[in-house]
Amino acid sequence: MTNEITSDLYLSNKNTQIKQTGNSSLGKDDFLKILVTQLQNQDPMNPMEDKDFIAQMAQFSSLEQMTNMSTSLNTFLTQSQASPILKGSELIGKTVAWLDEQGNKKQGIVSTAAVKDNDVSFRINDENHTVLSLDDILEVSS
Repeated sequence: MTNEITSDLYLSNKNTQIKQTGNSSLGKDDFLKILVTQLQNQDPMNPMEDKDFIAQMAQFSSLEQMTNMSTSLNTFLTQSQASPILKGSELIGKTVAWLDEQGNKKQGIVSTAAVKDNDVSFRINDENHTVLSLDDILEVSS
């Protein structure tokens, strides 16, 4: 009787299962739970050093401040990107250049910015009170 080794018995053909347990990132609540658990389960004859405890609290404080700063920055970016009038208002008082219907380069100072249907338009302080879209502007200078 012969025993034959088939290819389905090779180790490289074995299906490996990856076990996942929840989220892979730790938040400030997780940090506090770990710290409280450490304090509850420490050896009463050999308690945690004061400097170790202070260092962990400093790390927690830094983590909380970075989390709050990240949240504030994301809120600011979302609000500033959502408002086209804020983007348009940055050009008020700036000198812009554009091409007229004949292809001649013109320059003027932006006097107002307006939004209609989420499109920004700019009124130029020239004799024709030219109205430009953002796509029409070639150059911006102060």
